[in-house]
Amino acid sequence: MPLEFGLWRVDDDRPKRVATRPMALESRLEDLIEADPDILGKRLLLIGRQVPTDHGKFIDLLGIDAEGGLHVLELKRSRTPREVVAQLLDYGSWVQGLGNEDVREKYAAYARARGLAEELDEAFALRFGGGPPDVLNSTHTLTVVASEVDAATERIVTYLASGYQVPLNVLFFRHFEEDGRSYLARTWLIDDVEAVAPAGPQGRGKQEPWNGKDWYVSFGAEPGGRAWDDARRYGFVSAGGGDWFSRTLRSLPVGARVFTHIPKTGYVGVGTVAGEALPFQDAVLNVDGESRRTTDLPLKGDYRSGTGAPDAEDREDRREWVVPVEWEAAVPEGKALWRTGFFANQNSACKLRARFTIDEVSRHFGIG
Repeated sequence: MPLEFGLWRVDDDRPKRVATRPMALESRLEDLIEADPDILGKRLLLIGRQVPTDHGKFIDLLGIDAEGGLHVLELKRSRTPREVVAQLLDYGSWVQGLGNEDVREKYAAYARARGLAEELDEAFALRFGGGPPDVLNSTHTLTVVASEVDAATERIVTYLASGYQVPLNVLFFRHFEEDGRSYLARTWLIDDVEAVAPAGPQGRGKQEPWNGKDWYVSFGAEPGGRAWDDARRYGFVSAGGGDWFSRTLRSLPVGARVFTHIPKTGYVGVGTVAGEALPFQDAVLNVDGESRRTTDLPLKGDYRSGTGAPDAEDREDRREWVVPVEWEAAVPEGKALWRTGFFANQNSACKLRARFTIDEVSRHFGIG
C-alpha cells in the first residue's frame, strides 16, 4: 500500500494530530533542498541544479557525499511512476560515466552561478571537514523526491532496489500545518544502506589525474626532534621512527617535485629531489656548493634516534632517512600557507593529485 505517516503534538500527555494540508510542495522542494540539503537526512554537498545531460535532459539536483559518491535527486511532480523511474534510470546510465574532471566542472559551473567558492576541494572541506577522496563518483544513488508515493511507484522501486540492487530509492515528504506554522516530515521508502551501488565499469578517470611529477611530503617537525629550520637551510626532507614513517619517503624518485607540509601548520616549501634517500648518518648534502655530511652540520634538531640498522629480533628500521632537496621556495614555519580544502595526508610521502593544492601553493610561492 502507499506509504503514509502522521504527526502528533503532545500537550499534557494527550496527543493531538497535526493536520495535513495541501501544498504545492513539489514545486518548492527543489528550493528547500538547495537552501538546506540537510533536510534530506543525509549530508550532501550540492554540485548542480538543472544539470544538463548528454541526452538533452536536465537533472533536478546533483549532490556528492563525504565518500565521493554522487546523488541524483529527481522530483516526481505530476509524472507517472513509469516516467519518473525511467527518467532516473536514464540519468544513472549517464552519471556513472562522469569522471573526476567532469564532477569538478559540474560543481564549478554551479558555484559560479551562485557566487560560491569555485573549487570543489575548498567547498568539500567546508562541508565535510576534510578534502575530497582521490576517487570521485565511486558510487551513485538515484532518488525520487515526492510529496506522495503511490502503490505502483513503491512496487517498482522496491522491485529494482531490493531484487536487483539498482541504486534507487524514494524520499517521501509530507506537509503539515498548525496555527499558521508549516512543518515538513520525511521518510525513506527503503533503508539507505540498500540503495547504494557501485558506479559500474565506466569508472575510468574517476581518480584525479596525476601529472607524474608532483609529490606530497609531510615533514613532522617536533620539539627536540627534526627541525624545519634545518631542512630549509641545508636542503632536505626527512622521516623516521619506524618503517611506516620512512618507507614512503624512501620511495621518492630523483627529480620529483615535492610540496612540503608541516602537519597542523601548512605548506612551507616546494623543491626538487636531488638525490636518493639515505640514513642520516650516511647522508651527504650540497651546502653552498660544497658536499657536507649531515653528521657534520650544526643542526638545531636531533636526527640520531634509532641510528642503528634493524636488528634480527626487531626487524623495524627506526633510523631517520634523509632526502636531499633543492628548494625552489621555502619559508619559515611561521609563514606557512594553509587554506581550507588543501590536501593533507598522514603518510610521509605520496603522489600529489590535488590540483587545487598544487595550483594555490604554486601561485603563493611564485612557482610556475
